[in-house]
Amino acid sequence: MSHHHNHTARLTSINGIVIFSVVLNLSFVLVEAVVGWTQNSLSLLSDAGHNLGDVFSLVLVLIAFRLSKIQKNDRFTYGYKKSSILISLLNAVLLLIAVGAIIIESIHKFRNPVPVNGVAVSWVAGVGVVINGLTTFLLMRGKDADLNVRGAFLHMLADTLVSVGVVLSGIIITYTGWMYIDPVMSWVVSAVIIVSTWHLFAASLRLSIDGMPEGLSLKQVQAAIEEEPHVSSAYHIHVWAMSTTENALTAHVVIDDLQHMPLAKTNIKHRLATLGISHSTLEFETKDDNL
Repeated sequence: MSHHHNHTARLTSINGIVIFSVVLNLSFVLVEAVVGWTQNSLSLLSDAGHNLGDVFSLVLVLIAFRLSKIQKNDRFTYGYKKSSILISLLNAVLLLIAVGAIIIESIHKFRNPVPVNGVAVSWVAGVGVVINGLTTFLLMRGKDADLNVRGAFLHMLADTLVSVGVVLSGIIITYTGWMYIDPVMSWVVSAVIIVSTWHLFAASLRLSIDGMPEGLSLKQVQAAIEEEPHVSSAYHIHVWAMSTTENALTAHVVIDDLQHMPLAKTNIKHRLATLGISHSTLEFETKDDNL
């Protein structure tokens, strides 16, 4: 079974997990937002906002799955596979915008602190640790199969750590009364979101402009092609992502005798598939063709 087919099977198998995660986390967002609003906790509200962003991220994963299954047509010869990369980029941009809003509000809160119910904050955030931790565990299986799933996994992992921080914030407020810890913890939340989102943003941006997919290098791909007996060199090698799960390649391959081309072509395509390149177009030629 090919690299691509393995990915497709894994992605299909986690559809139910993603749907369950959406329902679970959306329910928690509503509870967290209500408690945060009524108890004047910016750290809870900011965490609820981030959790809502993660719910949206999970929904985008489902949309990306659906679009990737749409068959190609005369206008879109690759189908809508590339949309999964654009969705991943959109998700990263929206999260970074949300961070900006949290930072601005936390500065205002730091200048004008208001009383916060530390006990309520700790209890709600404690529930968040459990829910976010469970979601992170469920998404772990698919994180290596798709960039969107990996993004959702990283966000939920960050949320779990953030919820632990909010629990600590509530405890500190309860025993010390130091209200400034709430906006300070919001800054910590923002820092965690930026760190967890930046890699997703960079990877999505690179793939959206047809950069080399993560985990591959031009030298690695060229070496895989030139390992084949009777192949003397390979050039004009281009590798790009068709989607967050499928990579493509075109290359010119110089071979000593065209009678070896059928076997060489089969072997090279197999090597490329093991590297995660499921679609390859190879043009064979001999040294004499370049004279």
